[in-house]
Amino acid sequence: MPTVLNLKPDEIDTSEKRSKYTVSVIGCGQKGILFANAFADAGFKVVCSDADPSVIKKVAKGKTPFPEQEVEGKLKSLINSGQLTVTSDIKKAVSQGDIIIITVPAKVDDKKKIDYSEAVNACKQVGAVLRPSALVIYGDVAGFGFIEGIMKETLENTSGLKVGQGFGLAYIPIHNSDAKLIKPMSNLELKVAGIEKTSLDAATNILKTITKNVKQISDVKTAEIATLFTVAKQDTNTALANELAVFCENANIDYFEVSKLLDFNDQSFWPTTVEEENKNEAYLLLESAENLNAKLRLPALARQINEDMVKHAVNLTQSALRSCGKTLRRARVAVLGTVNPSTATSVFVKMLELKGAKASLYDPASKKEPRDSRLVKTSLNEAVEGTDCIVILTREEQFKHLNLKKLKPLTKTPSVIVDLAGALEPQQAETEGFIYRGLGRGTG
Repeated sequence: MPTVLNLKPDEIDTSEKRSKYTVSVIGCGQKGILFANAFADAGFKVVCSDADPSVIKKVAKGKTPFPEQEVEGKLKSLINSGQLTVTSDIKKAVSQGDIIIITVPAKVDDKKKIDYSEAVNACKQVGAVLRPSALVIYGDVAGFGFIEGIMKETLENTSGLKVGQGFGLAYIPIHNSDAKLIKPMSNLELKVAGIEKTSLDAATNILKTITKNVKQISDVKTAEIATLFTVAKQDTNTALANELAVFCENANIDYFEVSKLLDFNDQSFWPTTVEEENKNEAYLLLESAENLNAKLRLPALARQINEDMVKHAVNLTQSALRSCGKTLRRARVAVLGTVNPSTATSVFVKMLELKGAKASLYDPASKKEPRDSRLVKTSLNEAVEGTDCIVILTREEQFKHLNLKKLKPLTKTPSVIVDLAGALEPQQAETEGFIYRGLGRGTG
């Protein structure tokens, strides 16, 4: 059997031929699961692993750390068929792999500095048992110089092998360009770069088994910068939308009516108070610029604007309650959002509680597995009952189709809806007897 570094397209052009090769996915977050599903569905044997035992326990049951029924259905089917297996032993997973995909991202610490420790630790474990002639792929967003610097050095030092001779190293940057990645890999344009030509050709041939839309990039650093620039563009668009939305609130104009008139009504120009998807990736660019002694004033300002929107969300909630003679202190607030602790929802809830409010949280994706029984409710009615205010933080499909007629009797009178996601039309809420306030909405 030829090594993956020398594979020709006709050697992996059927599921039967691909079944001879194993893909090891390290990191079972959103991107890791999508990679695993795609390669298992294409016929490769897939082994998933993660450093977090709770994540492994969930994935082994066919559950994902993110809400998406279609992805979970595919995952469960692949596990039941034996095409995809799950293990908490990263080294065991890597030792079986011909292709190793690392999707462990860099994180931002409390001082807004990039922390690569988890990604580096994953590379050390991969290098310790890396098979000769295997192909290693980084499938998350990397900072400038990470692949050719820290990652390459760590893998070579721990494996005793050299890139291009002993193993291949490629970069496939997967970025949530539309705020939510949840799409099959076959629907995405996958960009690929390699440390050298052998790695690039091998990664390209393998990628073409899961999507026909593969774009080669000349070198790894160019791929790193192109992805970070994409993040900066999205972050800046969101910041501008947020600034204009707040302007419209003050001018008593409906931002969404203006955006329709100007054909701005696409996801990239939607205001939001929970813009956390780009946070880590935005700081990757800012730290890279700092290391190069280059000032990126606009991306830095955009990031600050987007993070400050959580405070604006609290102020808007406070103002809405005041308009009906209530205060945030001692108010009961139902927050419709996500229980994921890495999002701004948790920051929003903490800020409400610091101001004396009592919050309940409802997330349609977590109703079977509540993380905090004090805060997280298992049903929408339970979260809303006895509240003074309902805050819609995210654009979940269920939140766009709330039965306000049934919810109104559960709330205290007068009651408020604060729509921070553009999920409802103002008249829709006011017809059912709610006082309505929304991000980017005038009060008239």
